[in-house]
Amino acid sequence: MDLDDEGSNFELKEIQTLSGHTDRVWSLAWNPATGTDDAQPVIASCSGDKTVRIWERSALTRSWDCKAVLEETHTRTVRSCTWSPSGKLLATASFDATTAIWENVGGDFQCVSTLEGHENEVKSVSWNASESLLATCSRDKTVWIWEVMPGNEFECASVLQGHTQDVKMVKWHPTMDILFSCSYDNTIKVWAEDDTGDWHCIQTIGESSNGHSSTVWAISFNAGGDKMVTCSDDLTLKVWEADIEGMRSGNDQVLWKHLSTLSGYHDRTIFSVHWSREGIIASGAADDAIRFFVESKDSVVDGPSYRLLLKKEKAHDMDVNVVQWSPGQENRVMASASDDGTIKIWELATSSN
Repeated sequence: MDLDDEGSNFELKEIQTLSGHTDRVWSLAWNPATGTDDAQPVIASCSGDKTVRIWERSALTRSWDCKAVLEETHTRTVRSCTWSPSGKLLATASFDATTAIWENVGGDFQCVSTLEGHENEVKSVSWNASESLLATCSRDKTVWIWEVMPGNEFECASVLQGHTQDVKMVKWHPTMDILFSCSYDNTIKVWAEDDTGDWHCIQTIGESSNGHSSTVWAISFNAGGDKMVTCSDDLTLKVWEADIEGMRSGNDQVLWKHLSTLSGYHDRTIFSVHWSREGIIASGAADDAIRFFVESKDSVVDGPSYRLLLKKEKAHDMDVNVVQWSPGQENRVMASASDDGTIKIWELATSSN
């Protein structure tokens, strides 16, 4: 079915609401090793209630249940959580200035490492594709790169300074060891390692280069890794493009260029954006709504344009903090989480009307 077939009617069907957190839910992550023939999908969520919850879908009832509550490790809000690409480790970043690494040992999640070094709140954590590096960022304006050592040891490889304000998110490129960070200083920074092993900022995307005019909250890549979408407090989504083959050949002069700005869709801060494998961009915002965009087939010669596929008003009772597509076999399943304390599982379906 062609997503860009204007005749197709889509609807966002709510599959289940997951309740249990006693404060706002800041982030969630699908375990990438689940959602296959052999393993039911698993989600981790983290909250202002200082806990992380692990949810799993029952093979029998297809209903989601909370399988574990990870508590008594973080002493303040847990702001971000992300699974390693193998699905074996879970990293959680907290306002208590630490990042915890959890391992599932026989069904029991244990904190196997605690990363300390940031001066204050850790806002985001991200694994690289090969699971050899971890990045964290903080309100202290720094980005840290950690080398993953044997025996669940993590060694700080670099402290990256360059942002002038709170860093909201770090995200590794899906195939290359290039790191992206976005900040309250309205910029996106691109970081790479040089021949001597030092990390440097190779590009700063600011307002002067068609960038955002207010806080940049999130970054997501398309399946090919040659496009990136960002979202902001300036109420826009922006799509960027780079020559991926040039980057692969080691040319660090390759720059990300502005392709398209999507504006006029949200009327409050856009907190989260995620690009699905089949090219659907989902956004979640402080207007309690979730929106979906696809590339328009009317895209002109000077680059693609994007159109609204679907708008779901009142997806949650309060701010939508995160939207995340399932990486499993079910292409159009996604999860969202909110200040209302809930996580919702959705399916983007073609409506029967």
